[in-house]
Amino acid sequence: MLFKEIHLAGIKSGKITLAFRQWKQAAVKSGTLLKTSVGLVEIGAIETVDESAITDQEAVSAGFKDKTQLLKSFRQYHLATIFRIPVRYHSEDPRIKLRERTELSEEQFVQLKIKIARLDTFSKQGPWTRLILSTIKENPNLHAIGIARLLGFEKEWLKLNIRKLKNLGLTISHTVGYEISPLGEQFIQLLEAEE
Repeated sequence: MLFKEIHLAGIKSGKITLAFRQWKQAAVKSGTLLKTSVGLVEIGAIETVDESAITDQEAVSAGFKDKTQLLKSFRQYHLATIFRIPVRYHSEDPRIKLRERTELSEEQFVQLKIKIARLDTFSKQGPWTRLILSTIKENPNLHAIGIARLLGFEKEWLKLNIRKLKNLGLTISHTVGYEISPLGEQFIQLLEAEE
């Protein structure tokens, strides 16, 4: 479930407490914590709602001027259902604290190596993690298409897998491009020291 940046800012400030989506079936579950650019957003108890039951006040609580503007935001999928979704800011993204670590214990290093090895083992592309980490380190802020061209990977596959490295705290995503996090730098140094 995606949010526009302006709506994320409203959720973080508490001004936006609702979201409406038109889907054939619910794309998120109640209680889910979504990782967003402003931190974790909690999804409340999702309900289906008839268009006629939506009020102007609810539209304002979803970040729109009024109900008319909200309804215009829908793509009008044939036979799609409207879902009313309570949202609230939960907390900072835990990956931020993780990626800022500059020291790894021996046990933490071993655990991280195991997770990285698992990503490589279960990839149809073969081992890719060290190649992508070193490419990001050597080309900070290079966008996904640039990295994909350098390495010969498909862009969407690359973005999905860089996200896996980000979830481990090893990379930082910017509006354009990526960089190695402090934790990633430490991890790479420890790997190089083993060679």
